[in-house]
Amino acid sequence: MDAVTISVGVAALGYGFYTLYLRRTRPGAFGKLDAMKTFWGERTGAAIHFLAYSLLPLAFGLIAIVSGIRGVSIFSW
Repeated sequence: MDAVTISVGVAALGYGFYTLYLRRTRPGAFGKLDAMKTFWGERTGAAIHFLAYSLLPLAFGLIAIVSGIRGVSIFSW
């Protein structure tokens, strides 16, 4: 078990859930969301923002936690 990898995974998971919470309660808190919607369009900009700031951190967090439990370190080459 690698505690550092698990800690990074928990932090990423926390960030992903926090952005999901903010998206539901205060969507105006995302400064980059408006810029992405302006550049990419309403629907595509929101989708890219959701993917980059919510879904990817959640996926990375889960992968890091499972890897850490299996003894894999994300900091070893």
